[in-house]
Amino acid sequence: MSKPLTIEIPHDLGLREARRRIESGFGRLEQQFGGGGLARLEKHWTGDKLSFQAQVLGQAVSGRLEVMAALVRMELDLPPFLAIIASSLKGRLQKEGQLLLEKK
Repeated sequence: MSKPLTIEIPHDLGLREARRRIESGFGRLEQQFGGGGLARLEKHWTGDKLSFQAQVLGQAVSGRLEVMAALVRMELDLPPFLAIIASSLKGRLQKEGQLLLEKK
């Protein structure tokens, strides 16, 4: 397993709203990719920390996400196959996370 991919996304939503949006975002992820590429997604909240595992393109991916008052930090453990594209994956996740957490 390679070094975890870490993504930090600042926000000004407050803890409760940021967590609500993340939960909603995971729900949309399951709906959008449930039949193609994302075979399984399991998640578990402990306080404001979310642990998750998924099957993505036949590869096991796990991660942790911590929601804080002004920042969301995500760490992904990628298998070697997906670690090859880690930099482009990080950019996409950063962009999608910022869109999800921007004040509307």
